[in-house]
Amino acid sequence: MIIRLSDCPPQPWKNGLGSTREIAIHPDGAGSDDFLWRVSVAEVDSAAPFSSFPGIDRQIALLDGNGFTMTLDDDREHALTTPFAPFAFAGEARVAVTLVGGPTRDFNLMVRRAQARGDIRVWQVPGTQTPDPSTVLVYCARGVIDTAEGTLHAGDAWHPPLASPLKLYHNALALIVRIEPHAT
Repeated sequence: MIIRLSDCPPQPWKNGLGSTREIAIHPDGAGSDDFLWRVSVAEVDSAAPFSSFPGIDRQIALLDGNGFTMTLDDDREHALTTPFAPFAFAGEARVAVTLVGGPTRDFNLMVRRAQARGDIRVWQVPGTQTPDPSTVLVYCARGVIDTAEGTLHAGDAWHPPLASPLKLYHNALALIVRIEPHAT
């Protein structure tokens, strides 16, 4: 299934201080208290603190803009200024933001820590590749990507069926979201 970012309406952050576009959530229809994993694209246009998500592992990657500096729990800093470079942090961390030079957009993965492990991988080598079985979402961050169900342009996402290849064209970049549930 292909998901167009334009079909994902903006919604307020959990703390109400920003907006995000939810691209996918599992299980379908889950809310912020009961999702296993969630993927969104956030607009960061002020120095508003991030929402708190206790028990959630988060990864974030800069998509557009000059980025920002994150201060986590008042003592650890991370400059999110390199596009498409995922950064992992705990959802319960207090995160203050200082913009580097204007509004940004970032890609977010949230995974319920007690139930699963997730990561974001970056693919940018042109050619045909097949995501592994733990891949739940392919996000086209730049360029053009062909899938069995259609073409992705920047901002589009795809839930790949098992063993379904995709083709990255020159200058394309995909963010690959992988989720591995813990053994029960």
